[in-house]
Order: sequence, then C-alpha cells, then structure tokens
Amino acid sequence: MPFSPKPLTNSSPRPCGLSRTHRITLGGVAFVPDHSGALYCPDFKTLLVADLHLEQGTSLARRGIHVPPFDTEATLVTLQRVIAETKPWRLIMVGDSFHDEVAHAYLNAHHRQLLQSLTSAVETIWITGNHDPSPPEGLGGITLSSHQLGPIVLNHIPARKLTAAFEIAGHLHPGAAIVQRGVHVRSKSFIADHRRIIMPAFGAYTGALNVRSEAFAGLLDPETAQAWMIGRTDIHRIAFRRLT
Repeated sequence: MPFSPKPLTNSSPRPCGLSRTHRITLGGVAFVPDHSGALYCPDFKTLLVADLHLEQGTSLARRGIHVPPFDTEATLVTLQRVIAETKPWRLIMVGDSFHDEVAHAYLNAHHRQLLQSLTSAVETIWITGNHDPSPPEGLGGITLSSHQLGPIVLNHIPARKLTAAFEIAGHLHPGAAIVQRGVHVRSKSFIADHRRIIMPAFGAYTGALNVRSEAFAGLLDPETAQAWMIGRTDIHRIAFRRLT
C-alpha cells in the first residue's frame, strides 16, 4: 500500500528526485538512483536507503560533542519525499539506520509515530548494521542480517569475498572527487561495477569517504567501475579511472 506522508515542520530538506537519465543495472535488475542517495527498483517496487544514522546528533551530544539536534528531522523529511515520489511496496533500510544501539530510545514522540506510520503502510525490512546490531524496538517491520532481492544479496558491510553473484551494500559512505575545468569537485556518490553497488549514506549528518581510499581496495573492478556523483541538481556518471 502506498505511503501518504504528512509533512514534517521546521525543516530544511535536501533536494531529492529520481534520475531521469541514469539507471544502475546489476544482475539484470535496473535501479534508479535518487538525488537523496536512495535507490529505487521498479521491477520489485522496492526502495533502498542506507546509513540513515538517525539520532546521530543526540548520540554525539552524549559524548560531549554538541551539534544542532536536527538530523533526524531532516533525514525523515527526505525519506518521506522519496517515498511519496516512488510509492514503493517495500522499503529496505540497508543497515546503520540508527547511529548507535540506544539511539531509537531518543526518538521524540513525533518521529517515533512517523516511523510507525511508515512501517505500517509499507513493508519494511531493517538490515542490521555495525552501529545498530540490535533490532529497533516498537517501530514495526522485520529485522534481518541480510536480504535477497532477486539475484542480489543486500548486506550492510560489503563482503570482501563475494559468496553471491551480486551484492548491494552501504557502510562505507562512498564519495567521489573529480577535477572539472580546473575545479576540484567532491560529492556523495553511488559506486558500482558488474558485481556490486555501494550506496552513499542517506543521513543528514553523514559524510563521504573517497572511493579511491584504501577502504575500497579490492571491492570494485577499477576497469569497469563507475561513480554516480550526486550534484546540486543532477546526478553525473563518471568512470572510476577519471576520479581523483
């Protein structure tokens, strides 16, 4: 059943919108990248989001790092908008939906109610991550360590040795950089080759790790890999070999 969102208030959502030109194909299944960092799969009517890191602001505050506590609001506004546009039958959170194991206890009543409404309207799967290895409490949906979507396995952490033919993962918060007309440009990015897709982090306070860093070594074929860099208004496909 499609989810009909009720707008949140006092927020400044990031731009979002499904790409009109790009498709990322893996194992014969096409995915449409969204400006927000989500992936939509029309064949399975499924929306994927990774690394929301909800309540990251309150988690940092408990550690003495005080930042404005508005990340959950902004992240959920964006998630609402993507759901309203794609109208999925299924929503899969690809791990690290919460910033730590107790973060869900810090949701305010409004955000808790919103998530409960979402999971009651859309079939929801929470894949556990390294930040949130325990199931969220009282929010609906089901919790799994991984999930099979057609020929593709969904894991939070990319497998160093693939046991399945194809994989979609998160965890690494990929970002890409390129020099264009003498200007150094950096952005969150989808990164993919013929075996796997690694999704960018969806959360409002999450950063990005350069896909040329050691953390990505051996995960992608540099000859066939491409990045889909998320710009201000468009998504740009760039060959891995061109990235700085």
